[in-house]
Amino acid sequence: MFAKVFCVKSNMAIKGSDRRKLRADVAAAFPALGTDQASELVPGKEELSIVKLYAHRGDAMTVYMSGGNPVLFELEKNLYPTVYTLWSYPDLLPAFTTWPLVLKKLVWGADLMLLGIVVPPAGLPQVQKGDLCAIVLVGNRAPVAIGVAAISTFEMLTSGLKRRGFSVLHTYKDHLWRSGDKPSPPFIAPLALDPSDVSEEKGSVQAGPTLQDDMRCLTLERKEEENGEDQQMCGDKTLPEASEDPGIRGLNPDPAYSKTLQKQMDELLQQCFLHALKCRVKKTDLPLLTSAFLGSHVFSCCPEGRQLDIKKSSYKKLSKFLQQMQQEQIIQVKELSKGVEIIVAVDWKHPRITSFVIPEPSPTSPTIQEGSREQPYHPPDIKPLYCVPDSMSLLFQESGHKKGSILKGCEVRMIIINYAKKNDLVDADNKNLVHLDPILCDCILEKSEQHIVMKLPWDCLLTRCLEKLQPAYQVTFPGQEPIVKKGKICPIDITLAQRVSNKKVTVVRNLETYSLDPCTVAATLQQRCQASTTVTPAPGAKDSLQVQIQGNQVHHLGQLLLEEYQLPRKQIQGLKKAPKPGKKK
Repeated sequence: MFAKVFCVKSNMAIKGSDRRKLRADVAAAFPALGTDQASELVPGKEELSIVKLYAHRGDAMTVYMSGGNPVLFELEKNLYPTVYTLWSYPDLLPAFTTWPLVLKKLVWGADLMLLGIVVPPAGLPQVQKGDLCAIVLVGNRAPVAIGVAAISTFEMLTSGLKRRGFSVLHTYKDHLWRSGDKPSPPFIAPLALDPSDVSEEKGSVQAGPTLQDDMRCLTLERKEEENGEDQQMCGDKTLPEASEDPGIRGLNPDPAYSKTLQKQMDELLQQCFLHALKCRVKKTDLPLLTSAFLGSHVFSCCPEGRQLDIKKSSYKKLSKFLQQMQQEQIIQVKELSKGVEIIVAVDWKHPRITSFVIPEPSPTSPTIQEGSREQPYHPPDIKPLYCVPDSMSLLFQESGHKKGSILKGCEVRMIIINYAKKNDLVDADNKNLVHLDPILCDCILEKSEQHIVMKLPWDCLLTRCLEKLQPAYQVTFPGQEPIVKKGKICPIDITLAQRVSNKKVTVVRNLETYSLDPCTVAATLQQRCQASTTVTPAPGAKDSLQVQIQGNQVHHLGQLLLEEYQLPRKQIQGLKKAPKPGKKK
């Protein structure tokens, strides 16, 4: 469900009444949670926000964020916990175990087949069709996915574990997990098993009186038969061998997990700050607005797979962090007006800058999943074309073209030149002039000119012909076939709007024309501008979305479109509405 990027519609703080209702809904949906645990999950005073979004398949849902992490999501009035919540309450749902290599398939959006389930000595948990379940990996009780049981435990066993077991809703490493702090799963030791419950003898399990115990014996008898299928699933290694491979097991907690998230964010902020000063900011850029420094330089130095959020650092605000850097005499900051600061000087010989080593990009960066891989954006190649109207069809008829034919500018010029030469219209005394015959007169002259203008220079003749033709264009995206359309291509439109609260918002439309995802653009601008963004249907346009960003963010938007996306300036209108330096947005 979250295997691909989702589209955020709105993000707002939860109301007190909604907070109480959510706490009651959580207690009703998950009876295993006590009153105290429900209050921990839905705290009374801590930050809690509601994010409304659309999944890539169009499903509308609500995500509840606490402390910057998604803790619950609601779909069709049903509440589901996220892996962040399950790591705190690992026994909230019945858990089924699978191999680490299977997790990769689940992250790509696959459902969990029963063939990938590991049957523990105590047997499978008892569930009914439609029950919500957790999925864990061998050797670690920390859930890595949640799903809905496609069949009951009884049917799983009677089918010989050969059917689809679970419809997976959410996994570790999907885009919902990425919307939070993105930690690795903690290590939660498996529950100890009473040795009197199970004993093994000659590859079978002592049968008890239940059908589940009988089916467990059948499962063990099938083990050798399944071995070949397991090897197909894992390449040259069987699943147990694959789980021992340190490159794919992912069972042990990340070494960085022991650090506090706040300390990690402090380190990331300082790394991006030093990287920006060493590689991006030049002396000619000074003085530099601190907001522009953050949005255009610092954020762009953030390593792939990580998200810089100053609010999650110990500094909380950019101004506080820059004050600390000023105290260390790395930079000098000056306040222009209340809330507006500029960097006026940088000590590029400071030891922290000179000793800073630029980190190399990781070749195994987890920013993008296989199966839904996002390639770096490349602007389309846009070429103007011309469409033959009915009024000029006679002029192009001799060259084999008719009304509606699409031509390049060079083709139009060649057709006109050949027509003039073939009909002996070139002036014998002055080769730069062309006599106008009745067809040329009807096609390119106004009615008031038809008895006055008898000949025209070549450049004037060709210009008039191109002006009389109808506009068209060809757009070619990298790796795709060219697309030809009639009319003029719509530029990306940037406007400023005034809301009822007297606050300005920046609105950008027509991103889809240039194969830009409005949700992706909104997410990028939200991070760079540190301002709220929303994606809504564009008024008066069918199947088109517009992005709204709080405040006048034309400067940031222009940098994103022109410098990062490399779009031509002529294809963007509204860039002159950017605020002047020092002017309050």
